[in-house]
Amino acid sequence: MITLGTARASPGETDTGRLEVGEMRDGSPVRLPVAAINGAADGPTLYVQAVSDGDELNGLGVVNRVVPRIDPAELSGSVLVVGIVNHFAFQAAEHRNPVDDRKMNRGYPGDADGTTSERIAHETFQAATRADYILDLHQGSTSRMINETRVRCGVRHRLHGDCLELAKAFGCGHVLDIKGPDGQLARAGPEHGIPTVDPELGGCVGWDEESIRYGVEGVFNVLRHYGFLDGDASLESQTRARGFDQYGSPAGGLVRFERELGERVSEGDVLFEVTDTFGALEGRVTADTDGIFWRTRRLPQVAAGEYVCSIGTNVDRY
Repeated sequence: MITLGTARASPGETDTGRLEVGEMRDGSPVRLPVAAINGAADGPTLYVQAVSDGDELNGLGVVNRVVPRIDPAELSGSVLVVGIVNHFAFQAAEHRNPVDDRKMNRGYPGDADGTTSERIAHETFQAATRADYILDLHQGSTSRMINETRVRCGVRHRLHGDCLELAKAFGCGHVLDIKGPDGQLARAGPEHGIPTVDPELGGCVGWDEESIRYGVEGVFNVLRHYGFLDGDASLESQTRARGFDQYGSPAGGLVRFERELGERVSEGDVLFEVTDTFGALEGRVTADTDGIFWRTRRLPQVAAGEYVCSIGTNVDRY
């Protein structure tokens, strides 16, 4: 039998339950929704979590569709799932935990005696480190972004190649291979010897069915590639960026983009223009280097210096 919180699954069974991670302000318990899928045959363990940031719901859409489709009778090994990590932010429909104003994915491996975010990170990390592979499902918050997978351990890490393989198996088509900030699960997992990636499933308000489809296909391809499920896995070449340039607005006004997400750009290409209320040109921004148009703000209005878009740079394929 495997357990996760109150979920208990014998071989060939799936169970759902709750993982207690702290207390609300009135003393009532905080319990995260979890699932334990125990394969009929022995094998490795995959850990999957979603909604580390409270407004990033595409990962929840993936979990919502994946868990009912995994037949434990056909599974070798087990899958542990935490469907909603950042309880407080999810309830408030906010990015950060409103109780301690922390971004959850900067708090790993967590602290059992810390803030509410650190306690949640601690409890979920205890579950994650039972696994052989970790998928931490994210999206580009509410901005517009391509579907991509992030490898955050750094190129000199002993598990860098293993994380690149996991990202290739997930198969979004684009990989951002840049060492992440301290406290990310995709940094902490490899430090504990577990290949971990951070799929960023697009960016939207609410959730987006196309990005969710990428995530569902990615999870099942991972399950096939690592022997959890029978069948051939697709390992297609991925476009990798090893740099990330951000561009701000040279003036206040309204943004007009000249490139589409995922489009190749060359040094000197116009990325966007800024106009005043009546269409008069106030500024024009060009690419500093070759790359891929990776991410943009969602709303057209900007103040001078405000973030507008990002370009993935130092691009290759692997």
